Amino acid sequence: MSKIGKKPINIPNEVSVDIVGNTVHVAGPKGALFVNTNNKVNVYIDDNSIYVKAIDQNNTQYQGLYRSLISNAVEGVSKGFTKKLELNGVGYKASIQNGDLVLNVGYSHPVVIKKPEGIEFTVNENIISVSGIDKVLVGDVAANIRSVRPPDPYRGKGIKYVGELLILKKVKSLK
Repeated sequence: MSKIGKKPINIPNEVSVDIVGNTVHVAGPKGALFVNTNNKVNVYIDDNSIYVKAIDQNNTQYQGLYRSLISNAVEGVSKGFTKKLELNGVGYKASIQNGDLVLNVGYSHPVVIKKPEGIEFTVNENIISVSGIDKVLVGDVAANIRSVRPPDPYRGKGIKYVGELLILKKVKSLK
């Protein structure tokens, strides 16, 4: 039995939720999202809370998944999500031009990352913030930025998440 799937999702006052067929529409002050569910779960609203129940009690594998997706949508339209990345390296810079993120990270050319719809970039010294209402999209864009120059395992130069712990390798020395 799914432990996460049993928990109700509280709906804040500023968020409205509509269930039409297998689609859950969530709207709030930051925007609107929708979550498509399949026919193996039943989603309903009761006492200002959203409940997700598996139709077949022997097959509860989707209950926790859809409960988490709907919970992330409710949190996203009310508060939003932010991922922060840190640039480490001599001469590594980031800037914003026309809404797109431009990275100078040691290549012969600057790397331009186009801004997807629903995502905002901010740059403060060597910290890049990626924010939006869709948790999956924010995580994907942050992962794409990190993949431009992943941290070097010997010196730690590159792009890493703020708070990410890097275990540096020892540099081989001559005997």
